[in-house]
Amino acid sequence: MTKLNKEKIIRAGKISSEVKAYARTIIKKGIPLLEIAEKIESKIIELGGKPAFPTNLSIDDITAHYTPSHDDETLAHGLLKIDLGVHIDGWVADTAFSVDLENSEENKKLIEASEKALENAIKNINSSTTLSQIGKKVQDTIESYGFSPIINLSGHSIEKNDLHSGLTIPNTDNGQQTPIGLGIRAIEPFATSGSGKIYEGKLSGIYALTDDKNVRSPIAREILFYIAEEYQTLPFCSRWLVNKFGTKALFGIKELERNGNLHQFEQLIEITHKPVAQSEHTLLIEKDGTIITTL
Repeated sequence: MTKLNKEKIIRAGKISSEVKAYARTIIKKGIPLLEIAEKIESKIIELGGKPAFPTNLSIDDITAHYTPSHDDETLAHGLLKIDLGVHIDGWVADTAFSVDLENSEENKKLIEASEKALENAIKNINSSTTLSQIGKKVQDTIESYGFSPIINLSGHSIEKNDLHSGLTIPNTDNGQQTPIGLGIRAIEPFATSGSGKIYEGKLSGIYALTDDKNVRSPIAREILFYIAEEYQTLPFCSRWLVNKFGTKALFGIKELERNGNLHQFEQLIEITHKPVAQSEHTLLIEKDGTIITTL
């Protein structure tokens, strides 16, 4: 890794940390999720980064992959998870936190469990720490609060322009003795009062480009060129394209889906519909030490 790329990785993390602090000041019960998402993403740009993916604002049993559409009227409530990403030239910082908007003791305890699990998982972490050791710390911590970790969601490795680059970092002790290794790693515990599994629900309006093959529709072609240039392989959402092209973008997106250019992600729902809390940091693990970039 070059010195310049390392600087970009660290800068992306610094911006994400500042944006998290800003987000905590604007999130209140009853505020439209659309307003929260657009303010967060505008702040990322103002500070010199770009959103690495659409801001996820997932409520209660919606564990991940909820971003407001361009006409979304949902108001903030419940146990709200804020998952945001920043990139500089494709180098990504991925981070998340949760807030209780109901003055609920259970919600507060769930948040504390996920935050403590993250703290324990990243404490003294280095390239030789095994995936099993990380998962055990997450699992043991969350279970000590009387809750369950989400077993089929995990942390992940990150490469340039690749948010989930192949390595899966478990939230349970899966016995895997593979070292976490060198590079960029995201650790993200999820704590729930439910059974600890998720299923794929409704389509999210969050997409990734999977094929840049030609498409016949002029509108779809224009949008395809924009996606390839602006987002490359990082996730994006229909809201961003509507903001850029107007509602005609929705027709273009449908055509691109039919043509096999795009993959649309599903919302991820806790299987027993119990609330979920999330915490996440991105780490840069090097031979001579570990930097928590999003702290």
